[in-house]
Amino acid sequence: MTTTAAPAPLAPGPLAPAPLAPARRDRGQVAIEYLGFLPLLLLVGMLALQLGLAAYAANQAGTAARVAARSASQDYPRGDAEQDGRDAISDWLTDSDEFHINVSGGAREVTATVRIKVPSVVPGIDWSWARRSATFPRG
Repeated sequence: MTTTAAPAPLAPGPLAPAPLAPARRDRGQVAIEYLGFLPLLLLVGMLALQLGLAAYAANQAGTAARVAARSASQDYPRGDAEQDGRDAISDWLTDSDEFHINVSGGAREVTATVRIKVPSVVPGIDWSWARRSATFPRG
């Protein structure tokens, strides 16, 4: 008489079926956690946008200062140096009283200083000014 051994039970592994989890009543938990995290996510996004606007305003102030100083340093200027500096940058930064340009100098060099108010993402919060200067020799 031949005897056969019973097959060994399957060990838990990647091919074994997972046991059924008991039914839980936590549907929507992820949505509630997302709603709690959303204000922080929006705040970080607004701060990143504000930092980008500050960098852009500083870049535009440097551009306006260089153009105004270059224009004022020429022996035979073709126009107003302050207007040239204003024309060299984005119009939405120069529309209000929040743009100031000062051109000064002596017989050897000209310095242009530009101040631009950094635009705010959040109304009511006042940010600082972007200030840049450029100096060119006369000639």
